[in-house]
Amino acid sequence: MSTQPTLFIPHGGGPCFFMDPADSDHAHSDPIWRPMQDYLAGLIATLPERPRAILLVSGHWEEQAFTVHAGERPSLLFDYYGFPSHTYTLRWDAPGAPDLARRAASLLADAGFATAEEEARGWDHGVFVPLKVALPDADIPVAQLSLRHDLDPAAHIAAGRALAPLRDEGVLIVGSGMSFHNLRVRGPQAIGPSTSWDYALTAAVTDTDPQSRAARVAAWEALPQARFAHPREEHLLPLMVALGAGGDDAATCDHRSSVMGWSVSGYRFG
Repeated sequence: MSTQPTLFIPHGGGPCFFMDPADSDHAHSDPIWRPMQDYLAGLIATLPERPRAILLVSGHWEEQAFTVHAGERPSLLFDYYGFPSHTYTLRWDAPGAPDLARRAASLLADAGFATAEEEARGWDHGVFVPLKVALPDADIPVAQLSLRHDLDPAAHIAAGRALAPLRDEGVLIVGSGMSFHNLRVRGPQAIGPSTSWDYALTAAVTDTDPQSRAARVAAWEALPQARFAHPREEHLLPLMVALGAGGDDAATCDHRSSVMGWSVSGYRFG
């Protein structure tokens, strides 16, 4: 069994890839989202082998302790607002992965983290929107892991390190967020600051020294335009988990696109 990489992917804005009411079972995005959509659609083909399951950390779920969703058939949580009515009837019926969820919780507990488990919450759009593009047949089981509400970068990197053994068990670890997430600015006023931030973040993430990489990304607030890019950092924290799980493996910028003046990147470890 091949070791899986870990990924930090952009999940777009709301149901952005499914805005065509005539064919909402398939991805049809506005052209500005098409490069991101194409990146997500090609992800599985770039892996060393098809994963047996996916553990995904979304920027849209926070709990006091790291919490796993251990449901067998999760519903969808339409946690976006103001979109066309058909986007609230989307379906993505992948099975849950309760055994993986509990394995992840056990690894975190062994590393000293408080953990919790639940089965009632549906998959938020940080899960089902990008994975519906990447896996339209919904044929790989998925377990979701929450962020920890304190949003401590070092803690999330350490949590990722604790989860790293899953990579040798056929599990793809995915952080789902946005490398730039300031919804108050778009267009020309966003281009310069978001580009400055994006290149600084990418330089930190792709640092070839693993210890330096982790330290630079944990200190993300010191990077240029950091708080312009993330007034609140919940969409950046899934990157910390992916980085931690990536360990000493080389990191690359896997994707870069421009959306509404935002420079947005995705990253791969291993």
